[in-house]
Amino acid sequence: MHHVSWSVPENARAGTHLLVMLHGYGSDETALAPLFDHLPPGVTGAALRGTFDVGGRYGWFLLDPLLASDEAEVLAAGTSLLATIDELRKKGNFTGVSLLGFSQGMAMAVCALRLRPGGFSCAAGLSGFIVESQLLAMAEPLEVRPPFFWGRDRADWVIHPDAVAAASAWLEENTMLTARTYPGMGHRIGPDELRDLGVFLRRFAVSAEKNKVTDYGSD
Repeated sequence: MHHVSWSVPENARAGTHLLVMLHGYGSDETALAPLFDHLPPGVTGAALRGTFDVGGRYGWFLLDPLLASDEAEVLAAGTSLLATIDELRKKGNFTGVSLLGFSQGMAMAVCALRLRPGGFSCAAGLSGFIVESQLLAMAEPLEVRPPFFWGRDRADWVIHPDAVAAASAWLEENTMLTARTYPGMGHRIGPDELRDLGVFLRRFAVSAEKNKVTDYGSD
C-alpha cells in the first residue's frame, strides 16, 4: 500500500470521482498537492508516493537520464499500483476512478491503463513519457480507448524527442487523445495547462460518472 495524501478529508469523499495522482522521479506526493485546489468539484485527489527510493526522495522504478528502464521493474511497479488503487476503491464510495501522472508518473499511469484496459474513466499525462513493453504490446491496440489528456512543452529538455515520438504514436493508437502544448512551460505544470486539465476532467471524469456508483471490489 502506497502512502497517500488526500485532497479532502475522509468524510467528504463519498460520491466523488477518485483521481489517482502520480509524481515524477526523485520527488514525492507533496509535489502534486498544489494541484488539489485546481480539481473540479466532485473530484477527490489521492496523491500517491512511489516506493522506489531515490536518495531520500521517491520514484516508481529505476530510471536513467535517457529515460531507459527495466520492463520487469515497470510491470511490477504497475501491478503494485493497481493493488493500492483497489484498496482505495474498497474504502471509498467513489463514482469512478481516473489517473494523472507527471513525468515518470505519466509512464505509471499509462502502465496501469495497459494492465487494466477499461478500468479507468480517463487519464492525464503531464510532461511525461511512456515505457516500451513488448509484453503489453501483444494485446494492443487497446479495445477500450480511454480519454487521455497529454500536456507538455515542445522544448521540454527532460523528455527527449524519441520519447515524445514514442508517446505520441502509442497515445494516438490506443486512446482518445487530447494533446496540448504550452510554450515556455518547461518541465513543470503550468497555469494554462491546469485550466485545460480542469476542463478535461469536468468532461470525462465528473460528467461521465455523474450519478453512477460502481462496485469497487477487485477486478
